[in-house]
Amino acid sequence: MKSNLLGVLAVGAGLVAAMPMFAHHSFSAEYDRAKTVELKGTVTKVEWMNPHARFYVDVKDDASKVTNWEFELGSPNGLMRQGWTKNSLKEGDVVQVNGSRAKDGSNLVNASTVMLANGKKVFAGSSAEDPATK
Repeated sequence: MKSNLLGVLAVGAGLVAAMPMFAHHSFSAEYDRAKTVELKGTVTKVEWMNPHARFYVDVKDDASKVTNWEFELGSPNGLMRQGWTKNSLKEGDVVQVNGSRAKDGSNLVNASTVMLANGKKVFAGSSAEDPATK
């Protein structure tokens, strides 16, 4: 009984130790720098959590069809070091976002810059290169 419990604990500890590898990814594994987009729309949801903050925007195309896009930002800690707060993006805000699309063609973008509702353009803290350093 004791050896079974130790075995279960060992397997559990191994899985917990491996979780950060599953939770994080490299930019180039998921996004394509050559597939850049600039989208404008209304924020529908904001998720301020690790490992990356995310927000969702309803974007209208030329035919007035609305598509919901998901944008990945940097970590909340990294965003706060750049002046972001939990209230920088709110549901209902109209924003313009530049970034790199997902390689799989889904409506997922790694944001590089965000033009906030107040007109301020900010670096999105993504894993792509900071445009201010170019």
